Amino acid sequence: MPPIEHLVEGGIYADVLDAAEEFYRGSLGLEVLTNEPERHIFFRVGDSVLLVFRPDETLKGGMLPPHGTRGPGHFALGIPTESLDQWREHLNAHGIQIEKEVDWPRGGKSLCFRDPAGNAVEFVTRGLWGLSSGW
Repeated sequence: MPPIEHLVEGGIYADVLDAAEEFYRGSLGLEVLTNEPERHIFFRVGDSVLLVFRPDETLKGGMLPPHGTRGPGHFALGIPTESLDQWREHLNAHGIQIEKEVDWPRGGKSLCFRDPAGNAVEFVTRGLWGLSSGW
């Protein structure tokens, strides 16, 4: 079986897409790729895409089979190690509470916080998983 090489997109769910846009575009600086009001908003994350869906709408189906869930999820965004302090200050300046900071055994570090929908967001530095890509 050939290897899977890359995570192309990951999805989370939010009932209020305007709050998600303000958080991910406004506070974290992600570029909006597409926005279908009341259904979804997609953001560029480096060479990947973060999909933010309204759960009720994605359960209806459409282009893809119905999918979705309820409740908060989790994902991690990779940041340069040298930017960790800047991101900590930036989050604090935007009133985003850091729930936990972790120094991982392999050398990576994490800043953990939540988006307006309650999703657990994590900034991670290289070394966290010991992957060949550095992450």
